[in-house]
Amino acid sequence: MKKLDRFVLRSFIGPLIFTFFLVLIILILQFLWMYVDELAGKGLDFKVLGELLYHFSLTFVPMALPLAILLAALMTFGNMGEFSELTALKSSGIPLRRIMQPLIILIAVISIVSFFFSNNVLPYSTTKARTLLSDIRRKKPDINIQSGSFYNGVPDFSIKITTKDPVTNRLDNLIIYDHRSRNGNTSVTVADSGYMKTTPDGTGLVMTLYNGFSFNEISEKNVTTSAKKYPSRKDYFKEEQIVIPLTGFDLERSEGGLYKSNAAMLNISQLTFYIDSLNKRYNGKQTDQYQEFHDTKIYSMMSQSYFNSDYHNTIDTINKLKASDIKTLYDSLSISDKRIVLLKAIENVKNASSYLAEKNESMHYEIKLIKRYEVEWNKKFTLSFACLVFFFIGAPLGAIIRKGGFGTPAVISVFFFVVYYIISISGQKLVEEDVVGTFAGMWAASYILLPIGIFLTYKATTDSSIMNIDTYLQFFKKTKDFLYRIYMNQKNSEPEKD
Repeated sequence: MKKLDRFVLRSFIGPLIFTFFLVLIILILQFLWMYVDELAGKGLDFKVLGELLYHFSLTFVPMALPLAILLAALMTFGNMGEFSELTALKSSGIPLRRIMQPLIILIAVISIVSFFFSNNVLPYSTTKARTLLSDIRRKKPDINIQSGSFYNGVPDFSIKITTKDPVTNRLDNLIIYDHRSRNGNTSVTVADSGYMKTTPDGTGLVMTLYNGFSFNEISEKNVTTSAKKYPSRKDYFKEEQIVIPLTGFDLERSEGGLYKSNAAMLNISQLTFYIDSLNKRYNGKQTDQYQEFHDTKIYSMMSQSYFNSDYHNTIDTINKLKASDIKTLYDSLSISDKRIVLLKAIENVKNASSYLAEKNESMHYEIKLIKRYEVEWNKKFTLSFACLVFFFIGAPLGAIIRKGGFGTPAVISVFFFVVYYIISISGQKLVEEDVVGTFAGMWAASYILLPIGIFLTYKATTDSSIMNIDTYLQFFKKTKDFLYRIYMNQKNSEPEKD
């Protein structure tokens, strides 16, 4: 049997490694497609870009692993069924569950490793990836002035050129507006040609201009608008050099603690601590708000609604009012007092309703915050458990369809993964909105797909022809014959008419 175990493991590990890296590359390409606009034009070196992709690729591992296991199981058992290897093993008296046994042990080990990866490596890599991506977003793009339009990427300057030589980097017909004084377009420089380069340390932009002039409006102090004469100064030059300081063009790295309280950056113990703390804060707020509403709002409503200026708002008086007959007290009032009482009661009800709506919104935010941490806590387990679920779907399904290669298994794998993903995301949204419980929502995909895997395993073990179209045609034929017999029996049992 050791030879059988080695054969099955060798047949499975190759496709698993191949499909894992394939899925991982697809997820990385998806990431690049989503953030290409924020990465392009920033002048990132390969070291920074490689670090970003490395950390994000680690965050994709828990998601890529279940899909890779599903696809590899389909390919492995599909190939074994297509080349009659399963048939030969079964004819030797080896059941399918014995053939799957070494792989079940392997997948259980992978699931445990996946959990420890999600609990220890994933928070660290997510923190690094999110922090670096945030730093890249803050970095301004490299200076890339295009001809024919104004470029506003340099702080406090607006630059326009007519043509640009890509070989010599010569700029022709330059117009430069200086907005550092914050007085509008009061300072402008026009040049016939020029060159532009950044300083070696990247902190400044040096512009060398030729054959032009500078126009500056001179500000007038203590002069009314109607009396202004708008004096100006115009200086001609053959060569002039302008140095512009640059800020924000370098990548400034933030410390790793920027997102330390984010739910995705915490492990199981930290999430448990946050959930416990947030639950205590929620219960405390709930108790305080109930006491506040009971002691302040209720008593205030009662005292304002049923007392006039002849009464004093005291606790003893309120207790007497609560013990009295409200209808009798209300009937004893005059018509004008009744109207005042009703208006005040309506106003107090509106105020109380607004108060309750505000507090309910505040408490709903607290619940959503708790649910966010509970979602991440359950994710540590659901993604690991998904490895087992997908294996028990892929392995028996591959044995049933007996179709190897990459095409058919890929289509089936994508279908089941999309179903799993949709159920998971829908359940997560319902949990975060406090519509369903955390366990019911986060584990919905697992306890929906796991019975399917158990059913497929049973069918594959009993050599069921579940994927044979003739089986279903025979079923419909039997159903049709059965219904026809019922119809004929009813027709024969009807009395004949004279």
